[in-house]
Amino acid sequence: MAERKKKVPRRIAQTVIGSLKGGVVPRIGLPYITVGRKNEIEALLHDVDIITEGGASFRFIVGRYGSGKSFLIQTIRNYVMDRGFIVADADLSPERRLQGTKGQGLATYRELIGNLSTKTKPEGGALTLVLDRWISSVQMEAAQETGLAPGDPALTAAVDSKIYAVTSAVSELVHGFEFARLLSAYYHAYVEGRDEMKMRVVRWFRGEYALKREAKEELGINIIITDDDWYDYLKLFATFFRLAGYAGMMIMIDELVNIYKIPNSITRQYNYEKMLTMYNDTLQGKAHYLGIIMGATPQALEDKRRGIYSYEALRSRLAEGKFSRPGSRDLLAPVIRLEPLTAEEMLVLCEKLADMHADLYGYPRKITAGDLIPFIEMEYGRIGADQNITPREVIRDFIELLDILYQNPEMGVSELMASDSFTCVKSEAVSDKREKDFFEFEI
Repeated sequence: MAERKKKVPRRIAQTVIGSLKGGVVPRIGLPYITVGRKNEIEALLHDVDIITEGGASFRFIVGRYGSGKSFLIQTIRNYVMDRGFIVADADLSPERRLQGTKGQGLATYRELIGNLSTKTKPEGGALTLVLDRWISSVQMEAAQETGLAPGDPALTAAVDSKIYAVTSAVSELVHGFEFARLLSAYYHAYVEGRDEMKMRVVRWFRGEYALKREAKEELGINIIITDDDWYDYLKLFATFFRLAGYAGMMIMIDELVNIYKIPNSITRQYNYEKMLTMYNDTLQGKAHYLGIIMGATPQALEDKRRGIYSYEALRSRLAEGKFSRPGSRDLLAPVIRLEPLTAEEMLVLCEKLADMHADLYGYPRKITAGDLIPFIEMEYGRIGADQNITPREVIRDFIELLDILYQNPEMGVSELMASDSFTCVKSEAVSDKREKDFFEFEI
């Protein structure tokens, strides 16, 4: 007898089905639907091993809209949180860039810190939790090592010594002195129960002080995080998080296409220059316990007029060698190019989604493996599908199919797929997709 498939919790199933139907990547439940990408995941997890040993890494994940780029990034996000990493992720937008004249770089930093996540707080906003956990763990370690009771002045001195060891290690880095002073201020505010001071320090760490004068008056330091130096503070956080007991820090920045779309060439170049700084830091050993993953479309990478390749220093570092080709890519290179999922892999994914949908809505699964094969053949048999088909399109079509069948139990799978309205809509979708890709490439 076949083994019963593991049932997905309803809350997770609802999130996964709802997100995929809306064309976005769910932040939970990905292990239940991950297919393919085995080699890409293994390559990125090799980086994770290097980071935990004190190294750093930088990768670009490149794929067209809907190709699974964001899905892979979120999958790695979940993997590394399970391995004890702190993760910060953000999508770029017109208001969030790597560099800008109106605070767009700082806006990206704020988004990253706001989305700081751990395994126990995967939804973000984990900064305060991490700081409090660090202090509690230091207090516990000191008590175990000394055997002293809480309130004993000798125990307080031992805790102070351990806190000082961490802040001293951080203070040796660029901007580390002020960072260490703020860590110390947070610790003393924690011990003394001064919640207002704790929140001031957190505000500073989040990049929310706009004026040096305000920081000087409230915290006693004459420095704030700015558009020019926000990345330096992420390197400080990576080192601190390691000292606080985490494996390392992973930064994930998606939608680099928003840099590609910047109309001003000088502004684009400044952003690529910031990207180069981050890339060089990680590969030259100037950053520790830090991984950076960025997501981009092929146009955003390869366009020599506006894309990343328009910045020669990056193009010369990232361009593929003469031996790389579709089907035999170098996954240890800085750029990981996503190959399309095969029809067989998509069939497996549809099987998983059919089971999840049936469990979520409480009905016996109606669609069979025999029904799935014609569906996959129809999707991959469309004109231009070899170049234009993406997992996002197929998944949305399939969930739509499942929803209609669930709401119309008298209707058969083959009957629905053979209907004129269904096939007509799909043909129009391919035409719209090809036109969209053309105009995006011509921007």
